[in-house]
Formats: sequence, structure tokens, C-alpha cells
Amino acid sequence: MKPATNAGFFIQHERQNKNMLDSSLKEQLHTVFSDLENRYVFDITVSERHESYNELVELLNDVVSCSDKISMQVKEGKGLAFVILKNGENTGVKFRGVPNGREFTSLLLAILNSDGKGKNIPDGFIANRVKALKGPVHLTTYVSLTCTNCPDIVQALNVMAVLNTDISHEMVDGAINQQEVDALKLQGVPAVFADGKLIHVGRGEFGELLSKLENRYGSKERDRESGVAKDYDVVVIGGGPAGASAAIYSARKGLSVALLAERIGGQVKETVDIENLISNPETTGEELANNLKIHLQDYPVDILEHRKVEKVEIVDGKKVVYVNGGERMITPALIIATGASWRKLNVPGESGYTGKGVAFCPHCDGPFYKGKHVAVVGGGNSGIEAAIDLAGICSKVTVFEFLDDLKADKVLQEKAKSLPNVEIFLGSQTTEVVGNGDKVTGIRVKDRKTEQERIVNLDGIFVQIGLAANSAVFKDLVSVNRFGEIEIDGHCRTNVPGIYAAGDVTTVPYKQIIIAMGEGAKASLSAFEDRVRGVL
Repeated sequence: MKPATNAGFFIQHERQNKNMLDSSLKEQLHTVFSDLENRYVFDITVSERHESYNELVELLNDVVSCSDKISMQVKEGKGLAFVILKNGENTGVKFRGVPNGREFTSLLLAILNSDGKGKNIPDGFIANRVKALKGPVHLTTYVSLTCTNCPDIVQALNVMAVLNTDISHEMVDGAINQQEVDALKLQGVPAVFADGKLIHVGRGEFGELLSKLENRYGSKERDRESGVAKDYDVVVIGGGPAGASAAIYSARKGLSVALLAERIGGQVKETVDIENLISNPETTGEELANNLKIHLQDYPVDILEHRKVEKVEIVDGKKVVYVNGGERMITPALIIATGASWRKLNVPGESGYTGKGVAFCPHCDGPFYKGKHVAVVGGGNSGIEAAIDLAGICSKVTVFEFLDDLKADKVLQEKAKSLPNVEIFLGSQTTEVVGNGDKVTGIRVKDRKTEQERIVNLDGIFVQIGLAANSAVFKDLVSVNRFGEIEIDGHCRTNVPGIYAAGDVTTVPYKQIIIAMGEGAKASLSAFEDRVRGVL
């Protein structure tokens, strides 16, 4: 199967709101499953009285009809769940719910991954780390079928279960297991439990999850292939628009290139709609991220996903990049394109109530606050867009902006002000997240003019105060400004010869996708120019 076909199909189905698969989707599924080498069974346990019984059976029947290698069996039991069997053996993958909407892709990939196929199977080094995890490990992820971040987590943990027989993973749809969600006091998804202990809430990467499991369960001894350092002409750190552009431009020059990233796409994957990428009137973050990877695969670039750089040293002019798990890369030219991540309030109560009333993604966690009062902290485009979206779900939305005016586009401001259940307070500084130990109950804000503080009682807080540069690993290596942005010249050179930086992690103005792409190309061309001049 070609990567482009897979990527296009998965995104297309995520846009479907139907339970039944139409004929065109079934045709694509026939193609997707045509190379299956093993036999799979959906082993369903469900009560016929369950309200989602027909929906689940109809969906899985449609999938079964697309391959003679897939079948299903139903037995009476409590609740609603199914496991995937491979040649009669449990794969360790279980779904408690109907994997519809965005989780339909998770279902398809669970089958493909079990067969050794699929777009998300990690490379050998990462796979060996998974296989070395000590078990048994039982993982449970609570999701919402509308959550944009949940599929990444579910698919990552499903892969781990497939690779390591000591690991099992079940996806739980919170909407049809509401009593369970209430008992756990969950107010954010995805929420991952390891043998009953909450270990992760919200957006996450494969490598991040793997590191958490290694720290919790430990690893068996394995062949330390990481002991050998790999040499490259150029190493790019970061898989977003800037990093992908830098890697492609470097590869086109005939150089050996490695791209290290926690995930291809970076922050872009969290963007729902993109309408200002010139020549492409409308796309999504997920589509763009997939297209970046497809384009990278057209070149001899070593794409090393699920990696997190621990440190960089300079030895005899060469840059030595140390990656968690023990890998090392050596290069004369290092391009830093690690982008930015959501900025936090850094006030008392925020970290303790993250996932319990403090959230960063209105698309993922908004449904938990249906009919409730929430706050949005931040009056830029992301904050006002969040307020507009949440106004259609929540009884009331209160926006707190630190400055004396909103920075959002005028059209967004006018839309928000026209909504009867949205109120906006300017010159308001958040000083504390207030809770009762289990969940958020309010927010403490200070009027910056009068210095008076008050507590506003509410049910949730969505933090939308912009982005912070992901430069912590490099701040002692290259010069950064007071915001943590890496300082560069007009050619993307830093103050250290042979180290370049591009995109949102730098001081370049206007953090836009199209600008990041251009900056990545510029950094690559500067590195090549320095190589030709004999500077490197």
C-alpha cells in the first residue's frame, strides 16, 4: 500500500458522521485489507439490551464484509466490548465502546499493526524498547470520539500491546461508560491509566508514553545498539513545517540527513482548520502533517520519530546529539526546529488540576462541560476561537484577557461579542486555580487597574495564552532571548558556528506555518553554503 493512499483514507473517514460505511469507503477498506496475512476475529461481549448494541454490531459487520480474513463472534455479557484475536490468540487490544468517528482509524490500524503493517509502526530501535518493557502492564485510555488528541494516544498504546505480549490496552468511550468516568472524576481526555493509576492526561507522544512506562515498570536487558554513534552531514531536530522543509532541502543537496522528532507534524497536528497556506485554500493540521511525512519519504532522509533530545555537546567542532534511549548522532551541521508548545499560566493550582478542570484543548475537552460555566484565559485568536466554540456547548463562557484590549482578529471579536452567553473581561490577571481537591471550582483573578482580586465560581478553565518556544534543551548551548526564543540572524545562523535554527523556536516574527517552511529552507541553504565555503 502506498502511504498517500492510507493517509488520505484515514482522514477522509474521520470526517464521516455515519455509523454505516458507504460503498466508497468499503472499496477503500478492501484495498487496505487486501494484503492481510493472518486471520482476525472481533470477539464481542455485549448485552443485547445495551443501547449501543446495534451500532457496534453493524459497524463491525461492515468491516468484516471488506475482508475474508476478518470475522466476528458475539456472546452475551455485561456492558459492551470486544477484543481483537489474531489466529485465535488475543492481540492485547480491546475496545470498550463503538470505535466510530476519529477512533475508527484506531480500529483499522489495530488490525494492520497486528499484521505488521500500518503507518504508525515504530522503527526497530523504538520497537525494541517497547519489547523490553517489563510486564504485565494493563493500560486503559478513556476517550471522547470527538477528541483530536485521543487517537494518537490510543494508536500508540495499541502498537505497544501488539509488539509486547506482556502489555494489554483497552480504549474506553467515556460517553457510554459515564458512571465509570464520574467515579474517576475525569474532566479531560485522553486519560491513560496503568494498572489503575493515572499516568497521563491530554496530548502526548509515543516516545513520551514509552518513557513513562519505562520509568514505572522498568526494562529488560536488550542489545544496546545505541552504543554506536551515527554520523550525518546534517541533523534536523523537529518534525514540524520548519524541520521537514530543512530536511528536504538538505537531502536535495545530496547530503546524508537525519530528522529527529517526537512526531512528524509537531504543533501543526493540533490545528483543526488551515485556510491561509498559500495555494491550498483549505486543509487540516492532520492532513498537512501526513503530507509532510509523505514528502519526506520521497527523499533518503532517516526519519527518526518518537525521539526526544536530551542534550547536545560540541566535540572538536562536531555536534553530538544525545537522544533518550541511548542513541547518539554526530554532525557538523545541526538545525534546531523544535517549534513551540502551549504556554501555561504557572499559577498555584494549575498543575494539580490539569485534567480535573484545567484544559488546553476546547475541541477535546469541551464536551465534558456541556451546560456548565467555563473560563477561557487569553484574548488572542486561539482564545476567542475557543470561546466561540465553547459557547455552543456551555451555559456560559467568561474570557479573561491580561491586556487592556483583545488581540484576536476583528471578525472573531465581533462574533464573540454577539454571543449572549459570552462575557469578556480585559486587564484581568489570573492568579490562582481554585478547587476542592477533586476538581476545579473557580478561578482567582486580579483587576490590573484596581489591584482588587475576586474568585469567579465555575466548572472549568481553558488556557489559551499562546505558545512558548521549545528551547530548554538548547538554552545553554546557543543564545536565547528573555522569551526563550533562539536568537538567529537573517540566514538562520545562531551564535554558534554550525548550529542553525528555524521556525517558531526562534526570534523570527510572525509564527505562521508558511513562514516556518521558508525558514527551514533558509536554514538548510545556509548550512549548505557554510559547507561549500569550508566553514563546517
